[in-house]
Amino acid sequence: MDFKLDAVSGEARATTLTMAHGEVQTPVFMPVGTQAVVKALDFNDMLNLGAQIILGNTYHLFLRPSSPLIKKLGGLHGFSNFPNNFLTDSGGFQAFSLSKNTKQDENGMMFKSHIDGSKHYFTPKSVLDAQYDFNSDIMMILDDLVALPNTDERIELSINRTTKWAQDAITYHMEQKVKGIGVDQNIFAIIQGGTSKKFREMSATQLCAMSDYDGFAIGGLSVGELNNEMYDTVEFTVQFMPKDKPRYLMGVGTPEDLIENIDRGVDMFDCVMPTRNARNGTLFTTFGRINIRNAQFKADAKPLDEKCECYTCTNFTRAYLNHLYRANEMTYFRLASIHNLHYYLNLMRKAREAILEDRWKEFKIEFYKKREKK
Repeated sequence: MDFKLDAVSGEARATTLTMAHGEVQTPVFMPVGTQAVVKALDFNDMLNLGAQIILGNTYHLFLRPSSPLIKKLGGLHGFSNFPNNFLTDSGGFQAFSLSKNTKQDENGMMFKSHIDGSKHYFTPKSVLDAQYDFNSDIMMILDDLVALPNTDERIELSINRTTKWAQDAITYHMEQKVKGIGVDQNIFAIIQGGTSKKFREMSATQLCAMSDYDGFAIGGLSVGELNNEMYDTVEFTVQFMPKDKPRYLMGVGTPEDLIENIDRGVDMFDCVMPTRNARNGTLFTTFGRINIRNAQFKADAKPLDEKCECYTCTNFTRAYLNHLYRANEMTYFRLASIHNLHYYLNLMRKAREAILEDRWKEFKIEFYKKREKK
């Protein structure tokens, strides 16, 4: 990965990551394509939206259709026909969210498939082996994620495991690169520690000392803590992260979350929120959220967002979207997902422009002012 810090405005950063499948300009939101697809959309939709990178999931793709099959069919890029970058999560979050089926130890985690009940054991090495098969541009390491709030003992155990697994992973990755495996793939470590400053500093210091990592993520947030606790934790943690490598906040979040964390120096984000909310009727606009299910939109001839230039807003009315939703028409899911993702990706593009022009503070103020006019 070639990393370039293009501009800084306050603490907000504009950077460029150059990888095997093209450039990623930050701040960037990565649409979630858990199963090598962003729900209701295809690769052409993603290209039309300008997505430079999407996120796939190692746990799900390992189970179905399997990493050897994906490798045989050209890795994630050949398999999905999406030519730009892929980041693949390691499966640590799935172990957390499917905890009834998971048992962790010092070397990895045993889990039962949610599909057929078969047992599998993930280790730092096996997770990378699957991601080598995927040919992911960015590979996330196996980490030990815990719910919040939690005991100090459990959080410290999480840090110790995550650090051990991170060392195992980077050692293995460097050995594989010598063999010609994963040469064009990048690897990120994941900082844990709950909302404790002591534990966040401990985890960040230990992981960021491993200089062979290409980037670092902040994990273990947006899992039950208050928003201000998340923001304070991010602000505290970034000071221990290298300035010359990308910073990724995992699983976050609302448009407000993105703005607040860009303001604190984060470069990369992902979340299911824009697509999941779209499918459930909640749509993001310049002036806040609307619920297209509401009867007030039944005869509304305006677009979803009069400031939006997406395919949905330039071709269809709120009334039509309201009808499609109420009629349970599948086309609704595509049109709503296109709009919400366009909103998120365009917000990131505008944020980048503001940082490059050193007017980030003004951009943030205007972002909130528009919401007050709703």
